[in-house]
Amino acid sequence: MKSHKDLDVWKAAIGVAKETYLLTGSFPKDEQFGMTLQMRRASVSIASNIAEGAARGGEKEFSRFLRIALGSAAELETQLEIAREVDLAGSAAAAKVDEGLSRVRAMLIGLNRAVSTE
Repeated sequence: MKSHKDLDVWKAAIGVAKETYLLTGSFPKDEQFGMTLQMRRASVSIASNIAEGAARGGEKEFSRFLRIALGSAAELETQLEIAREVDLAGSAAAAKVDEGLSRVRAMLIGLNRAVSTE
């Protein structure tokens, strides 16, 4: 199995985390331990679970961690929507996270199918 650093989905997830940090950097200080922290943790969790699953070596374990990464992606998607609803997130910055997140989710689903059928 490839290193997690060789996986396009891991690279894309790192990009989502970066964009999430940039987006949440503009949130008010009173959100530092609220929405900012939650969104950053969820975004980091996506890439971290891909890496951990790849390091485990087995296809079954890798698939399990890809599903966990999908769960974190859904969590971030939900938090992004809430941030929009309460006017925390500007539309351009939020759109960047949304686009990257959609790409990562599709890649995770595809990779999980490939791993599960091997």
